[in-house]
Amino acid sequence: MEKITSRRNPLCVHIKKLGADRGYRESCGQFLCDGIKLLEEAVTYGAEIIAVLTASNVPFPLPVDAKVYRADRSIISSLSPLKNAQDTLFTCSVPKDNTDTDTQAYAHVTQILLDGVQDPGNVGTIIRTANAFAIGCVLLTSGCADPYNPKTIRASMGAVFRQRVRRMDLSGLKGLKAGGARFVGAATSAGEGCIDLSCAALEGAIIAIGSEGRGLSESVLMLCDETVTIPIAPECESLNAAVAAAIIMWEARRQS
Repeated sequence: MEKITSRRNPLCVHIKKLGADRGYRESCGQFLCDGIKLLEEAVTYGAEIIAVLTASNVPFPLPVDAKVYRADRSIISSLSPLKNAQDTLFTCSVPKDNTDTDTQAYAHVTQILLDGVQDPGNVGTIIRTANAFAIGCVLLTSGCADPYNPKTIRASMGAVFRQRVRRMDLSGLKGLKAGGARFVGAATSAGEGCIDLSCAALEGAIIAIGSEGRGLSESVLMLCDETVTIPIAPECESLNAAVAAAIIMWEARRQS
């Protein structure tokens, strides 16, 4: 096992850029994760692990193609983009089916569409919850946080390796609509034509959730066949996006 002693090592430079730069992640098709627990999840669910940098022993077998390097904890801490860095960092390839453009795949299963949800913690939590409630796919518009941001991955608690996630632009969403997909929009407040969540038919729909502050964009609202609202106390303006998504996904699962 090779030992890395300098932060200027090419692998260290690569890891640092993966953690900090979304454009770099997208250009090389890789992302950065931290911690033995996430590494175990990646191995269990067949992620393509490229390199592991650790200050300790890995207590389980790794794929034969994964390259393992050792470094002092101080180097690993300096490379991690997260507070309370753990003693293992590793890089993975972005799953190819998470960047495909096949608009017919998963066209008639229950899906969650995130529209402009910019907080990585919220996106990661929603991915984790979608996996818990057996949601077919999480779709992300271009205005969303990167699903492969290290903060998103940590918030997903490993679900990023189990849950199908796809980025999709407006033309892709229109393709789904043209293929017969039904869109249901989550409104931030009750309005004309908006129905109570408990009365909505959610199974098999693409359920769109916007940011807490702005709600759904006009272009996504135009795709929606109906809008739903979660009944809340009148003095409360709105729910956190991840909380609202969890309630809606629970209801969708209950109906299935």
